[in-house]
Amino acid sequence: MDQRATLEMIAPSVDEAVQNGLEQLGLSRDRVHIEVLDEGGGGLFGFGGRQARVRLTVLGEGEAAEPAHEERKTPRREPRPEPTDAELEDVASIAKATVQELLQHMGIHADVETRVGVSEEGDRSAPVIVDIKGNDLSILIGRDAETLNALQLITRMIVGKEVGHSAHLIVDVESYRERREENLRELARRMANQAVRTGRRQSLEPMTPAERRIIHLELRENDEVSTESAGQDPKRKVVIIPQQS
Repeated sequence: MDQRATLEMIAPSVDEAVQNGLEQLGLSRDRVHIEVLDEGGGGLFGFGGRQARVRLTVLGEGEAAEPAHEERKTPRREPRPEPTDAELEDVASIAKATVQELLQHMGIHADVETRVGVSEEGDRSAPVIVDIKGNDLSILIGRDAETLNALQLITRMIVGKEVGHSAHLIVDVESYRERREENLRELARRMANQAVRTGRRQSLEPMTPAERRIIHLELRENDEVSTESAGQDPKRKVVIIPQQS
């Protein structure tokens, strides 16, 4: 009879559930077998979503953990081929019309422009960027960009339904996201210098997954510090750790 200890964990994401389980067991990842029971799913504006659920089984002496790609029970989907210029133009056209109609229903007068952005590492293609321009559009951004993120989510859902697949789409207001990204990169560099100077960890403010990714990417080539995410959403934050000399 198999007497190996098992532990099931629930969290907003698979990675977070695994990390919480490892911390509770006090073990490293290579000492457990990880089985993803439910990858979870996001609901509209945070409602109706499912938490991710994983099972961690403690390995016996001499047993080796299975490769990470075998942890998930659900088969990997074949990635879609990179979209053609015509497909990107189609997405841009539909996205522009969608945002214009949404703004009309909201009673907001603004210009809508679209362009193809630059593909980042890990992205299969460049995003279509929809930038809303006009006067006094702060209402479209909201606190911590909550309104802007909701508008982006709705637009992605509508465009995805129209084109028959998920669309790599970013909705911005007066280039707010670009300014925010540059501010985050500057913050990352400044706090990394402070971590090195003081020899102490520096915890940043809670951020969204996308914002935390910007911090991690900005500092990944900095040999003097390392970064990790700590806490649980929505208060999850990046911690900058000075390297021991």
